[in-house]
Amino acid sequence: MKIVILGAGVTGSSVAGALASEENDIVVIDKKPHLLSALKGRLDIATIEGNAAHPSVLEQAGVSTADMVIAVTDRDETNMLACQVINTLYEKPKTIARVRAIDFLNHPELFRPGGIDIVISPEQVVTEAIHNLIKYPGALHVSEFADGLVRLFSIRVAPSGFLTGKRIHAVKEKLADSMIRIAAIFRDGKAIAVNGEAVIATGDEVFFVCPRDKVRKTLVDLHKLEAPIKTIMLAGGGHVGKRLALALENNYHVKIIEQDTVRAKEIANDLRHTMILHGDCTDESLLQEEMIEDVDLFCAITNNDGINLISAGLAKKLGARKAICLINNNSYLKLLDGTEIDLAIQPKLETLGGILKHVRRGDVVGVSSVCGGSAEAIEAIAHRSKNAPSVVGLRVDQINLPNGVVLGALIREGEVIPVHHDTVFAEGDHVVMFALEKKLIKAIEGYFQPI
Repeated sequence: MKIVILGAGVTGSSVAGALASEENDIVVIDKKPHLLSALKGRLDIATIEGNAAHPSVLEQAGVSTADMVIAVTDRDETNMLACQVINTLYEKPKTIARVRAIDFLNHPELFRPGGIDIVISPEQVVTEAIHNLIKYPGALHVSEFADGLVRLFSIRVAPSGFLTGKRIHAVKEKLADSMIRIAAIFRDGKAIAVNGEAVIATGDEVFFVCPRDKVRKTLVDLHKLEAPIKTIMLAGGGHVGKRLALALENNYHVKIIEQDTVRAKEIANDLRHTMILHGDCTDESLLQEEMIEDVDLFCAITNNDGINLISAGLAKKLGARKAICLINNNSYLKLLDGTEIDLAIQPKLETLGGILKHVRRGDVVGVSSVCGGSAEAIEAIAHRSKNAPSVVGLRVDQINLPNGVVLGALIREGEVIPVHHDTVFAEGDHVVMFALEKKLIKAIEGYFQPI
C-alpha cells in the first residue's frame, strides 16, 4: 500500500514507523528538514520538504497514485485543507485528518463526504482512555471493542498478589467463566506464550478480554479493583483537560490547574461544575493549599512531558492516592521507574490504533496498539470468501492461525457468546484477537477479507 503522511512530528513519525515495518511504500511531507532527516535515518521511507497543503508538493509526493493520505501536521487547518485539496483534485486516496480543536469538531458538516473521509481526534481518544481508567481503578490499560460490548484490559502483577506464581489454568479455574480470556502476558516488554502451564510472575502485565459487564467483577476476583475515585485534579486545561473535565464534572469533584490566564478564563466559561485554579501545577505550596493529600487521582495532561513528570511525581509524594501523566516522547518513559507515578498515557499509541484500523487490509473495524506498539488487539468481521481463506463455517480448532494470535472474544448479532474449540464461525461474526507480534497481523488480514 502506498501511504503519504503529512507531518513528521510525534504522531507522524510513530505512524510512519508502524507502517514502514509492514512493507508499505511510505512518503512523509513536512516543512522541517531536521524532522525528515531524523526519520530517514531510521526508516526506509521517502521524504519531501514543503507545505503539505500545497498541490505542487502533494503532486511531488505522488499523491495521485497513493492509496491513503494521513494528515497529522501540528495544525488542524493544514490537515483539513490538505484533505480538501486532495479530494478535489484526485479520486483515489482515502484521506484521514487529525483534528484537535473542539470548535471544528462541533461542526460535523465540515467533514462531509468529499472533504475528509475520516477524522481522528487524539484528544477525544485520550479522554476516553483516561475516563475508562477512572471507571475501572486498578487497570493499567482499558480499550473497547464491538461498540463497547467487549473490553480489553490489563493489570500489573504485584509481589505476593493473587496472580503471582499461578499457572494460567489455575487462574481460569478461579474465574470460572468461559467469557473471560487471558489474551496476553508481557514480561519485561516481551510476550510470553499463553498456555495453561504458563506461570505468571511479579511485574508481568496481563491482558484480559471479557464482556463489558464482567470487567468490574473480574478485577474484584483478581484482587485488583481499587477504591472508587471521587476527587480528581487535572494539571493542564488544554484540549485534553477541557474535554476530560466536561466528561467528568457531573459525576466527580474536579479541579483544573491552568497557568495561562486567558486559557483559564476561557475554560471557566464552559465548565459549570469544575473549579479552575490559575497557577503552576509544579508549585508545591499550591498543591498543598488545595489539599493534594485528599485527591484520589492527579492527572498531569499538559503539552509538556517534563512538566507532566514533575507535577505527577510531586503530587504523588505529597499524598495523592494515584497519579498518571501524559507522555509523548519515549525518552521520558525511561524516567518513570525512578518515580512513584502509577501510569503513563501515550497519546501517539492511542491515536495509532484509530489510524491502523483504516490501514489494515482485512475487514478490520477496531485496533488497539499496546506494549509500545509492539502488539495489537484487532476486531475483524468474518466473511465467506471464494477468493481468499475464510473462517466462516470452520470450527475454532480448524483455524490455522499462527502461534502468537490469541482469540479473545466472539460477537454474533450484537451478543458476546462463549468461545470453545468447537465453536463454528458464522458470516458477520465480529472476532476480537490479540497479535503478540506485529508480523502476525498479515495472517489475520488474510482470513478476514471484505466481501
